[in-house]
Amino acid sequence: MPAIFLSFAPEARANYYGEKALAGLRALGEVRLHEGSEALDGAALVAAARGCQVIVSDRRTAGPAEVFSASPALAVFLRCAVDIRNIDVAAASAHGVLVTQASAGFMNAVAEWVIGALIDLARGISASVHAYRARTPPAIVMGRELRGSTLGVIGHGQIGQRLSELALALGLRVLVNDPKASVTTTAIAATVPDPPIRQVSLDELLAAADHVVCLAPALPSTENLMDARRFAQMKRGAVFVNASRGNLVDEDALLHALDTGHLSGCALDVGRAPDQMPSPALARHPRVVATPHIGGLTPPAVEHQALETVAQLAELLRGGMPQGAVNAAHATRRASLRAGRTVS
Repeated sequence: MPAIFLSFAPEARANYYGEKALAGLRALGEVRLHEGSEALDGAALVAAARGCQVIVSDRRTAGPAEVFSASPALAVFLRCAVDIRNIDVAAASAHGVLVTQASAGFMNAVAEWVIGALIDLARGISASVHAYRARTPPAIVMGRELRGSTLGVIGHGQIGQRLSELALALGLRVLVNDPKASVTTTAIAATVPDPPIRQVSLDELLAAADHVVCLAPALPSTENLMDARRFAQMKRGAVFVNASRGNLVDEDALLHALDTGHLSGCALDVGRAPDQMPSPALARHPRVVATPHIGGLTPPAVEHQALETVAQLAELLRGGMPQGAVNAAHATRRASLRAGRTVS
């Protein structure tokens, strides 16, 4: 049986991996746990996983080149997340180590988070809560209904599609911008007149939407996608929501749009702070509703990815190549898994 190192710190392990997946992992090999509170850097990860053939990593645990060059026993680096940007896949390939990633299982969770954030921004819920907790009478302000308003969705992948379905069910019109996706009318949309969902240019989306939700992927081409020019294109009084990645947003430009009142509000579950958290300067802004990257943190979403790492390892032990493998052609060390060979 292979030796397996699980890199999640205890609190993260409870939230993002769970006992069911851990039991499944233990059925496949000898599991070593990370008991510290901090994410492991390269040298610390090498030391903690010494002799292990498998590393199952959380998103905070990077896989720099030194991990692969200094870990002769390592055959597989399983990432319990979709994001593998902090793993040096080229270095892993050079040393014959297979890298995998999990598929997205958080589409519904994130889409529901966005709907909740939109309702909060439209009705001033968080502001009232903060006022009451501060023993201050909350301001009584006119709210806005989502029904009849226009939602702009930047990025129409699995989350964007689910969000569009929920928005249509609530009576919003939906505009979508995604150069790599084709929007089709869903079963829900078919029951709503006057085409409820349309694919448009980004310029048109920003000019027409009352609520703009950023769900585009984090790529070099989408770095600072939402910059000063793009925020200026949005309707005055519109709201902006980012549930994708912080590097899609020019944060100084967003702060300016909020400070000047051009945007009436913003909701963030991601940002440029460590571990993809909202940046403090934005999170504490009075027009911002921020959460600590928990949009996809629900039991079904977490279990999906955690159990997928177990299934990936099980497939490797059967001699197969699992879905989610990103460098299968270079995985020359994977044969050692079935032999159960370790190096101290």
